Amino acid sequence: MMGSLGLLHTPALGSLPLSSSKVTHFPTRNKQHLAIQIPIGVTSGSQKFLGHQTFLFAPRISIYRRVQDSSTISALVTDDSSTMTSAEEDTDNIGILGSDPGLEQYKDHFKYRVRKYAEQKALFEKYERGLEEFAQGYLKFGFNREEDGIMYREWAPAAQEAQLIGDFNGWNGANHNMERNQFGVWSIKVPDSGENPAIPHNSRVKFRFKHGDGVWVDRIPAWIKYATVDPASFGAPYDGVYWDPPSSERYQFKYPRPPKPKAPRIYEAHVGMSSSEPRINSYREFADDILPRIRANNYNTVQLMAVMEHSYYASFGYHVTSFFAVSSRSGTPEDLKYLIDKAHSLGLRVLMDVVHSHASNNVTDGLNGFDVGQNSQESYFHTGDRGYHKLWDSRLFNYANWEVLRFLLSNLRWWLEEFKFDGFRFDGVTSMLYHHHGVNMAFTGNYDEYFSEATDADAVLYLMLANSLIHNILPDATVIAEDVSGMPGLGWPVFEGGIGFDYRLAMAIPDKWIDYLKNKIDIDWSMKEISWGLTNRRYTEKCISYAESHDQAIVGDKTIAFLLMDKEMYSGMSCLTDASPTIDRGIALHKMIHFITMALGGEGYLNFMGNEFGHPEWIDFPREGNGWSYEKCRRQWDLVELEHLRYKFMNAFDRAMNLLDDKFLFLASTKQIVSSTDEEDKVIVFERGDLIFVFNFHPENAYDGYKVGCDLPGKYRVALDSDALEFGGHGRVGHEADHFTSPEGIPGVPETNFNNRPNSFKVLSPPRTCVVYYRVEEKEEESNAIDLVGAIKTLTADAGGAQQKIFKVSAYVEDKDIGTNPSNV
Repeated sequence: MMGSLGLLHTPALGSLPLSSSKVTHFPTRNKQHLAIQIPIGVTSGSQKFLGHQTFLFAPRISIYRRVQDSSTISALVTDDSSTMTSAEEDTDNIGILGSDPGLEQYKDHFKYRVRKYAEQKALFEKYERGLEEFAQGYLKFGFNREEDGIMYREWAPAAQEAQLIGDFNGWNGANHNMERNQFGVWSIKVPDSGENPAIPHNSRVKFRFKHGDGVWVDRIPAWIKYATVDPASFGAPYDGVYWDPPSSERYQFKYPRPPKPKAPRIYEAHVGMSSSEPRINSYREFADDILPRIRANNYNTVQLMAVMEHSYYASFGYHVTSFFAVSSRSGTPEDLKYLIDKAHSLGLRVLMDVVHSHASNNVTDGLNGFDVGQNSQESYFHTGDRGYHKLWDSRLFNYANWEVLRFLLSNLRWWLEEFKFDGFRFDGVTSMLYHHHGVNMAFTGNYDEYFSEATDADAVLYLMLANSLIHNILPDATVIAEDVSGMPGLGWPVFEGGIGFDYRLAMAIPDKWIDYLKNKIDIDWSMKEISWGLTNRRYTEKCISYAESHDQAIVGDKTIAFLLMDKEMYSGMSCLTDASPTIDRGIALHKMIHFITMALGGEGYLNFMGNEFGHPEWIDFPREGNGWSYEKCRRQWDLVELEHLRYKFMNAFDRAMNLLDDKFLFLASTKQIVSSTDEEDKVIVFERGDLIFVFNFHPENAYDGYKVGCDLPGKYRVALDSDALEFGGHGRVGHEADHFTSPEGIPGVPETNFNNRPNSFKVLSPPRTCVVYYRVEEKEEESNAIDLVGAIKTLTADAGGAQQKIFKVSAYVEDKDIGTNPSNV
């Protein structure tokens, strides 16, 4: 339900009054339709997927501009209401409709979306001096230092009376009563006492208010920047903490943000469980000990989970209680800034896992504590069933509320500007997009599933505003949507009618791998199905592929390594004995599954912390059922550092995969051609950029002189070989051999070519092996190229003052600049 925003005079602070109407009028193709949400189209379309054989990515707009640069939308964004009346004519040429003819029948949906977005922007311009100014609510709400005291404001329209309490007044608010304006904003200014601040830094504070039942309750301020709990008191509620360190203690950033990579290679990490010891790790320890590992494996982006404060540790950070506060388990706000600055110094961008899809159901220490039975226009959340997620046991935001928009949009700007994050991964986007939240919904790709009364128009508008804001503040930001539905336009720019994300997580891929590993024997794996599953995405919208994430590592599930090798990981990983068939198969398929997912599954790649080396066991957070143990809530880094264990082979291959992309930029290439999916041979051949990938999934068959098609003629050499000895393989592929192409058929007539490719060359393809070939340029022949093929070399690199062993891994690429400098490893 998207309520109508009233056009009443509104001060800079306070809620813009909303219409009390329970329904909104939406246009349909042929008539006016009274509906709760966006209407369904008259006829249905089907999801436009890529073919699984041969295709090229079409170029798409990837550079964000400010909305006012777009003729379609900027004409609507004015403070003159007369312009709004011409919205129908001004939205006839919406850019996204030209990308897919199947969307044309849903033109009314997109016109409505664009018009409401423009109207909302105009309201921000009229009442708040624009979207970006509106998203600086943290400068007005919460605690803010003024020249002679501290100003505190809180939006709580359901409160009858309110007080500020804390250590500074002995938790007695009698002398600190707050005043309410007509929009439900309570405020108080606490004057300084001489040279002493009114509220000492790092002291506890709370908001006390009386609601309609005459009951007084204490709550953590909604905009609090830090919250802590007494570690010695079991089950104690959190306290808000006034955080305003003196300049001598305030962290000063030293390093600029790294440039945006052509393709993100993301390392998903959880700071708390990153220690090798059974305890909670700190931001500074993560920065000093873990970031160098990530950089050594050639990732260019870190995605941090569980940053926002959450009282329940086992929620993985997804039940947020304080949205502007860093998780105090791992340190202070200044400690987190140190981590991000350290990442930037290593050339790593940092994304934050942001949770705006729901909030913790906690009352005493969560935002839900401000809900005391009032209507949804005076609350952060919807009332009734619409305000509660039954599966998650959490509250759902009312995205049509003016102050909710201020709170969430300001939250994004806060993390970008105060902590220098480089972007976000939005959690639970599917739940936001639809009233059914994706529960018990099997998306088939039919367009009616995306553009119907089930679509939450308020949430769509919020996400458009959020992405516009993020890219206006930080044009090079990376913003990723965790969406399983595949809604068309999710990854299309806002100024062309899309929702504005840079990437969508390809969430169906890990499910397919789990299904194969659990339910199919190797010989029954379908090459066409694997290829189809990896390439089944909208070619105009980018995806982040991953074989597994934190979801597959949680207690009760199994990682790919554990599915492949199970209990033998405890006894069969020693290099001092021959590998068992289970271990040999497990390591081989672990490498192949992750690599083909990276190479064929998207325009970026993600790996969860520890999966790069096949970390054994699942993650089990401390809970009553395990005796509150941290034993399985950590990462056993020593496994990959011990020379006699085989974990090092999977880690080495992970490093080489990333280095290959660093060298050849195949993830960013719009050229992706699958030329062969042979079910009998169990071989997949494809091109990404100008690299040729050959994956042989057959458990037994080796093919000598196996013909593979390619685009460009010339000489090809091995670029990466999963069967190399340094990756735990058998060393069956020669790396010194030159592979010369032969022309196939009539030039320019694909049907006469080999697998529709104009050239071919022959290779050796051992079972359960993937080999990548690159074309040798003439200039490389004349240069003194350094061949990186060779045994793993152990180097000692200085990791921010701490000595850490880094195993230098060959990627089999020829580059005289790589291999001589440890920083390139």
